Amino acid sequence: MWELQPTERARAFVLSHDGREQSHVDLDDPTYLAFDYVRRMGDVVDVLADPGVPLRVVHVGGAGLTLPRYVAATRPTSAQVVLEPDEAVTELVRAELPLPRRSGIKVRPVDGLAGVAALPDGRADLVVLDAYADGRVPGELVTSGHTAEVARVLAPAGCYLLNLSDRAPFAHTRRVVAGLRESFSHLALGAEPATLRGRRDGNLMVLAGRDPLPVELLRRRASESPAPYRVLDAALVSDSFGGGVAFTA
Repeated sequence: MWELQPTERARAFVLSHDGREQSHVDLDDPTYLAFDYVRRMGDVVDVLADPGVPLRVVHVGGAGLTLPRYVAATRPTSAQVVLEPDEAVTELVRAELPLPRRSGIKVRPVDGLAGVAALPDGRADLVVLDAYADGRVPGELVTSGHTAEVARVLAPAGCYLLNLSDRAPFAHTRRVVAGLRESFSHLALGAEPATLRGRRDGNLMVLAGRDPLPVELLRRRASESPAPYRVLDAALVSDSFGGGVAFTA
C-alpha cells in the first residue's frame, strides 16, 4: 500500500510503500534531495555534462519521481522517460505530487525489462536503475542480458547508473559488477565508508560506461557532500567487488 506523509518542510512529503520509505519530494524545491543515496545520484547527474546542459534520461523505476524532478530543475528541457509499472503509485503522485508544467518527464506504465527493450538504439545519455521489490532490485533487471539491452539504448558516451542495496561481503553486487563488465569498459562505485567497511548494509551507487567516467569530479562532489562518501575508480572496484559470476536469468 502506498502512503504519503508530510514532513517538517512546508510542501514536502515522504512516499512509502508497505512501510518502506521510497521517495522524498519537495514540491517547492525539487533540488532538495533529502535521502543521502539520492543526493549521490544527483551528484552523478551534475558531473555528466556542463551545468544546465539537457540530458536524455531513462529512469527504470519511478515512485515519487524525485530524481526526474531534479534533472528537470537543474537541466531544463531534458527529455526524460520513466518506466514505472505500478499505475497506482503513478496515479497517486499525479494527484498529490503533480509535476511542473512542461517538465519533459513522461511516465510509461511498463516494467523495466519490456520498457528498455522497446527503446531505440542510442536513445539515452543516462539510464538510471532505481527499482525495488521487497528491498532489492528485481532479479531480471540485473542480468547480463538486460545490461546488454541498456548498453544498446545508451549513446556511445552514455552512462548507466544503478542504485543497489547490499552489505559485506557484497555477493549480490559482485555478480552485478561481473555482468556490467560484459558490456561496459569503465566502472566506478560510490558508497558510505561504513558500508564499504562492512559495518552496516547500505546503498551502493554503481556507474558504468563505455567511455572514461568523471571519477575525479565525482570525488570532489563526494568530499563536499553534507554526508561525505567514497568513490572507487575501476581499479578499486576490481579489488573490492571482483570475483563475481554474472546473473544470466
